[in-house]
Amino acid sequence: MEGTKLEEQDASPPQPTPGLTKGDKREEQGLGPEPAAPQQPTAEEEALIEFHRSYRELFEFFCSNTTIHGAIRLVCSRHNRMKTAFWAVLWLCTFGMMYWQFGLLFGEYFSYPVSLNINLNSDKLVFPAVTICTLNPYRYPEIKEELEELDRITQQTLFDLYKYDSSPTLVAGSRGRRDLRGTLPHPLQRLRVPLRLHGARQARSAASSVRDNNPQVDRKDWKIGFQLCNQNKSDCFYQTYSSGVDAVREWYRFHYINILSRLPETLPSLEEDTLGNFIFACRFNQVSCNQANYSHFHHPMYGNCYTFNDKNNSNLWMSSLPGVNNGLSLMLRTEQNDFIPLLSTVTGARVMVHGQDEPAFMDDGGFNLRPGVETSISMRKEALDRLGGDYGDCTKNGSDVPVKNLYPSKYTQQVCIHSCFQENMIKKCGCAYIFYPRPQNVEYCDYRKHSSWGYCYYKLQADFSSDHLGCFTKCRKPCRNGSLRCYRDRTTTPSTTREMEWPRSTSSSRS
Repeated sequence: MEGTKLEEQDASPPQPTPGLTKGDKREEQGLGPEPAAPQQPTAEEEALIEFHRSYRELFEFFCSNTTIHGAIRLVCSRHNRMKTAFWAVLWLCTFGMMYWQFGLLFGEYFSYPVSLNINLNSDKLVFPAVTICTLNPYRYPEIKEELEELDRITQQTLFDLYKYDSSPTLVAGSRGRRDLRGTLPHPLQRLRVPLRLHGARQARSAASSVRDNNPQVDRKDWKIGFQLCNQNKSDCFYQTYSSGVDAVREWYRFHYINILSRLPETLPSLEEDTLGNFIFACRFNQVSCNQANYSHFHHPMYGNCYTFNDKNNSNLWMSSLPGVNNGLSLMLRTEQNDFIPLLSTVTGARVMVHGQDEPAFMDDGGFNLRPGVETSISMRKEALDRLGGDYGDCTKNGSDVPVKNLYPSKYTQQVCIHSCFQENMIKKCGCAYIFYPRPQNVEYCDYRKHSSWGYCYYKLQADFSSDHLGCFTKCRKPCRNGSLRCYRDRTTTPSTTREMEWPRSTSSSRS
């Protein structure tokens, strides 16, 4: 058949084509099978991320391809459970230690550690300001009669409470004892302690039937104090003290503050003989001082105070060498004329060393010098720079502190704390405390004008001490702070003189 012939022809081997050499190719249509088409990749092969079918497969892939030492052992030893467990525990321990180290590093980094560098220098420095007070509050003529009346009332009070005659101490030439306490508000009283304290005392003395049947009043059964009330007398409390001395001194101080607040704003300057009677001699670097080297102010409790080398001095003193002859030398005379013993119980001088642009807080940083001795004092200046921001909470100049600076000086933490208390005093009591500066158009507290200021003050003082006012939180430390540390080198007693000499207050290189 014709079709059979065609199949036989196709089945015969192809004959070589003349003219073609080895290596030449010839395409013939219809001859031989067609080449197979390339296989198309699957959807899994085309994916960018290869997903494993199980966590076991993923873990085996990770252990086989990671560069972590020991991970491959978890796969190679899977036929031996003991080896697998050993390498798993070892691997987990190393991972735990790695993350523990990471935790330590990150914790140290985010704690913002600070490096402390201490440098000791002995260079030429500006001599600090030195404030010295007489420890004897000055009796101004404008209030002298009121102070004498207070002394007489105090004398009568001490006699009524303790049968103590204080006329030689408080008042010269007593006018006789008469009931004077009615002339002053807030009289000092003796108050009985609640009876709940007697049970413990009777238990201790149960063996004595006589003491039980005839109880005797002990001093511990009484407290001394004075009553304070608010404006409308709806709330009152007793400011009491277990010590009679403390009670009398605080009561006297309270009335003295009210009398002192009545002084006019402009007072006449003190007489020259008053200044000369306290400071007998003054030398700095063996050169005599003059009135341009110091300024004067009056402290309510420490009397007349004199500040040497303050910021008002046009030519500040410089110090470079230590020693008695290279500092400030003062010869002072202490007196007890018009002495107020219930305000100051010591005799001598109160001294404080501070910076030129810092106020003299005699209560906070001062110290007393007793008369009749020669005292040498050396000091060391320290400068402290704090890092703000994330490293610590400090302020550069106090501009970001929510407390107004009432002092004519730079910002310090003590300045801020006192200003904060005065700010709360004015806001809650309606008057200013006489120990701190006051803003304009604000009067000092006086119970003749502000009858309940004592009640408000003692309540406010308790809140201030417990930081309920927030003053210690608001007033941050300055980022740059300089402090002066004073040391008493020696105290000697002269053989022939009774004046007190303070020969040295200088920056010492021994620091």
